[in-house]
Amino acid sequence: MSTFPARQSLFDDLFRDFSSGFSIKPLHGDALPASITVDIKEAADSYTVLAELPGVARDDIHATIDGSTVTIKAEVKQHDSENKDEKILRSERYYGAVSRSFQLPVDIDESKAQAKFENGVLKLTLPKRTANATNTKLRID
Repeated sequence: MSTFPARQSLFDDLFRDFSSGFSIKPLHGDALPASITVDIKEAADSYTVLAELPGVARDDIHATIDGSTVTIKAEVKQHDSENKDEKILRSERYYGAVSRSFQLPVDIDESKAQAKFENGVLKLTLPKRTANATNTKLRID
């Protein structure tokens, strides 16, 4: 048995000295989740992608297709408003940018692809294609 403490325990000991409530947080609100959560379903001729994007405005969502690679990007902006009669005691709303890319088994026919955003959920309908595709930005309805 080694007489030297394990590297992990050294770091544990160092950070144990900080109070349990110590953490580094953004100045206003919390950062967006690290990744966009998605459900991907496959049918015989297409894929359906459901991506959760709560609190994101339709104009701040960008979905692109490059062959079989799908990329979803979203941004939530922090809007600080000055009002002399009130002050912010706590802000826990998300803000920042997040993106997610994933590859599907076959290329997508971007000319028939559709995107719809409703109630915080982005729904992509992505028809399968056998020929090579080019990078296309989808219009979100």
